[in-house]
Amino acid sequence: MMDASCHCGAVRLSVEAAPAEVTECNCSICRRLAARWAYYSPADVKMPKAGSTQPYVWGDRMLAFHRCKSCGVTTHWQSLDGSKDRMAVNARLFDDIDWDEIRIRHFDGATTWEYVD
Repeated sequence: MMDASCHCGAVRLSVEAAPAEVTECNCSICRRLAARWAYYSPADVKMPKAGSTQPYVWGDRMLAFHRCKSCGVTTHWQSLDGSKDRMAVNARLFDDIDWDEIRIRHFDGATTWEYVD
């Protein structure tokens, strides 16, 4: 079990296993958040307590980025279009993660919408 939490601990998420790879994206929001996204099916994520996060939706309104209402740390994003069985957890929030064992993919979300590695 992998546990993730915001800085103050008010928002907690859990998944069964560490990700094999994560994505660093350079789009306008991801580069500012400095998140490393680990992708999961929403059914595989133990979600935070209802009402503990504040969503931020912008642009094409396809994703809701969630942050802790108390400390402001971005914890995850969820798809809003309903067509994808995928969400992302900010892997930087996992306890005891071994970064030497995880592939870090680089995604050009600013220009080409392609992986650059």
